Amino acid sequence: MGDLVQGTSHSIVRMASFTGKELREVIRRPGVLLSLILGPFLVMFLFGLGYSGFRAPFATEIVVPTDSDFSRSVEDYENLAPGRLDISQVSDDRDGAEGRLRDGEIDLLVVVPANSAAELREGRQTTIRVAWNQVDPVYDQLATLATQILVSTLNAEIIERAAAAGITLVEGELGAEVTGIPPGVIARPTTAETENVAPTPPAVLNFFGPAVFALVIQHLAITLTALSMVRERLSGQMDRFRVAPVTSMELLVGKYIAYAVLSLAVSVIVGVLLVSVLGIPLLGSIGMFIGIIMLLTFASLGFGLLISLVADSERQAVQLSMLMLLASVFFSGFVLPVSDFVQWMRYIAYALPVTHGISALQDLMLRGRVVDTWMLAALLGIGVVLYVGSLLRLRRVIRTAD
Repeated sequence: MGDLVQGTSHSIVRMASFTGKELREVIRRPGVLLSLILGPFLVMFLFGLGYSGFRAPFATEIVVPTDSDFSRSVEDYENLAPGRLDISQVSDDRDGAEGRLRDGEIDLLVVVPANSAAELREGRQTTIRVAWNQVDPVYDQLATLATQILVSTLNAEIIERAAAAGITLVEGELGAEVTGIPPGVIARPTTAETENVAPTPPAVLNFFGPAVFALVIQHLAITLTALSMVRERLSGQMDRFRVAPVTSMELLVGKYIAYAVLSLAVSVIVGVLLVSVLGIPLLGSIGMFIGIIMLLTFASLGFGLLISLVADSERQAVQLSMLMLLASVFFSGFVLPVSDFVQWMRYIAYALPVTHGISALQDLMLRGRVVDTWMLAALLGIGVVLYVGSLLRLRRVIRTAD
């Protein structure tokens, strides 16, 4: 019995010594505590400060046929759906407007019928065509809601005019006085024919699949590289590099290539599964698809290597990597569109490689082309800046190694 008590007490002492050792290690590295406590708080603080909760109304063009009596003044349509539609212009060029919709220059297209008066005279509803180009299921629903508000506003205005004329449509509106119109048409004179002209349907899996893929690419690259230089410093390898016939650039490029091969191999496998198993469409070229993956990997590796060069321990490197993941989920457009944030917060969002990766992959896979080509240049620029920063930091680390 005494031996059992003694063994238990010794075990407790040893566990307490290990506990004290770990606590002292953490306390001796204030950076770990700061990143652990202040990091998540800073992300949430920036999110609360930068999220506006405002979604801009749809940039809308109204097409009025040349033989229609409808107004061609933008001001006359401003109150059709306040806060939902922003009437950018009124034209009679339907083909041009259709092209602008597909090119993303406008968000919503409203085509006014040419023979609305004749249809109402014959007791039929007049149909307004409303089209949009959205692969985001949330914006698809918002466009549908805006269309409902548009039709309700038009119906209310027509009914108000009819009521003022004694529930008849009088001369000046349709010509001679019209009677015998069905009650359903009187209650709802207009209806909408809606169409989403996007190449792929706005399904949740289709839209978020490329976003998850981009997030996986970035986090994989950062995780693989975040610990590399920390281990080199802690194991004393930096002392060997200091006297070895190897330059900082050679060391850094070697690590880039090694981790790029690993990251790209995993990314290709995940990409194949995304398309073949989950059935997410790839409308663009495979060459461009691979190019976007390579640019995103290049920029993400730069972030990971920079983290490994500024972190003072493996624990802090892991924490900084997780903070990058947390910031990417909040600010990259993965959950909420970047346009929902205030302007200064968007600059921070665009500093994240995954922000450009999500947009480029969604466009290429779901639309067949990259709409915002400047994002590809931004990915390359981020990668180059991070490479230069990592190289300068590595040279300093090697010089100060002892």
